Order: sequence, then C-alpha cells, then structure tokens
Amino acid sequence: MNRRPRLLDLFCCAGGASAGYHAAGFDVVGVDIRPQPHYPFPFIQADALTVDLTGFDVIAASPPCQRFSTATPAHRRHDHPDLVEPTRQRLRAAVGTPGGPWAYVMENVPGAPLHDPITICGDSLRLGVRRHRLFESNLPLVGTPCWHDRQAPPVPVYGSYGQRAGRKATVEGEPSPGTEAAREAMGIDWMPWPNLTQAIPPAYTHWIGVQLMRHQPADHGRRNPPGRDATPAPHGDASTADTVTDAHRRDGDASRLAASVTTADATPPAGLRHCHCGKPLRRPATGRWPRHCSHACRQAAYRTRTAAQNGEAA
Repeated sequence: MNRRPRLLDLFCCAGGASAGYHAAGFDVVGVDIRPQPHYPFPFIQADALTVDLTGFDVIAASPPCQRFSTATPAHRRHDHPDLVEPTRQRLRAAVGTPGGPWAYVMENVPGAPLHDPITICGDSLRLGVRRHRLFESNLPLVGTPCWHDRQAPPVPVYGSYGQRAGRKATVEGEPSPGTEAAREAMGIDWMPWPNLTQAIPPAYTHWIGVQLMRHQPADHGRRNPPGRDATPAPHGDASTADTVTDAHRRDGDASRLAASVTTADATPPAGLRHCHCGKPLRRPATGRWPRHCSHACRQAAYRTRTAAQNGEAA
C-alpha cells in the first residue's frame, strides 16, 4: 500500500500552512526555533537552517517576512534578518541530493526576493482576508487571479492585542477585528491573535498541496527512506527528538482526500476552511460554516483554549 508523502514545514509557527498541506494529503512535521504550543501536528523545536531534512518528500518553508513586509517601517526593516537566500540554498541542495525530497516550496510576502513566484489571493479563495502571498518552487505551480470584487472590505488581521481591545478602534481606517472574526476570516479556529497575524490561511497551502500531489514521482509509494517512521532530530542533538508531540490525526479521512486530489480535474474548492486537526470543513447548503469537524475536535479545541487562557492568566 502506498504511503502518504511526508512534508517538513520549516518556520511553521502555529501551523496555518501545515494544516493546508495535511488536508491535501501529506503527513506533516513542523519545525520552529521557538516553542509552538498551538501547533496541531508533530513538532520539532530546532533551527530551520540546521535541522536534518532527510526522510521527507517535500520541504516547505516560510522564512520571516518582516524585512520585506510593508507593515514594517522602512527605517526598521534592516533590523530583521534576510533568511530567504540561505533558506533557498538549503532547499535546492536538499532537492538535488539523490534520494532527497522531490519538491520544495518557499513562501513570503510581496516584495520578498523569491524567484519566479506565483501569487495566491484570499479574495479569490473567498476567504475574509485578502493577504497576498508569494510561493516559489522547483516545480511548475499555478497561483490564483485577484478577484477583489466583494462589497465588504477584507478583515485586517494584523497589529497587536491593543488594536483589537478598544485602545485603537481602527487599523488604517478599518474596524479592528476581534479574535473570533479574524479566525473566521482566515479559516483558522485554533490560534490566538498573535499567531493569526503571522499565519498563512490553510486554503492557500491546500491549493499548493493539491498541485504538489500531482507531481509526486511514480515510485513514491516504494520509497522508504531510512528512519522514515521516526521523526528526525536536529543535527548534533538526538535528544531533541523527545520534543516531538503526537497530535491526533484523521488518516482515514485524509487518505480519502489524498485519493480524491489525484484526479485530473481536482482543484481546491473556493472558500475551503479547515478544522484545527487539518480536516477540511464544508459549509452545508443552508446554515453557517461549522467550526469543527466533529464533537471530539470541538472538545479538544475547547480544552486547548482553556489551558492557554489559564497559562496566560498565571
């Protein structure tokens, strides 16, 4: 039986991009230099520029964007590191290694020095945010057009807690949203506000992931890299493997989704949203979007939020 392809998500933060790749059919492991208590998949705390990349089929990376973002004051952009080029060198070297990953994807904001990137627009995917993002890959990918045709303005999911708590009623002329409104606009329901401001909507990487699945090598199911059942540890610290957390997975549902996206006409549906476990949600013919795929996931999300609130209060 063919195994699901494995994807390593570098600079994963709280897992918005990871959720989209998981929904597209990948087994995902996240890497970030900081602890990510809200990350919903197996996680390694490590430096993305030194962590071991072996044993994975696809490497995704979202290096910090502050140096290139228009939200960063121009006089402060050089205070932030440029990790795009060193990340690109690592990804290309990994793809060029015999037996290494067959694809890489690197994401960043408009203005970042990506090579021949495609653009994805939240308006086109019928999300509540516009949030243009660029994606570079060694494979030919297709982006979205920009359909800025809705009447309501996009939800401004950026800024600090103060901007949404009433100390600043508007952000660049737009009403400052609350966390729940931002989660609904992004198609994410498991992150607190600071993570939402940095996140990629899962619908973006689901769009990318469906295309990646079509490019997987014919011998993919027979490839069994050494140690593929164990999450690799960063170089020089085998004990870091102990930081891997086992998030619950819905392999049966995700496997069926992976099978469906390999059909010739499969494309991500507009407005696709995801449960915190990575499973795609679909709006019923009548009624509102569900926030969870099951009662169990609803309970898990409630426990996670409660634990986070108690930790913050402490």
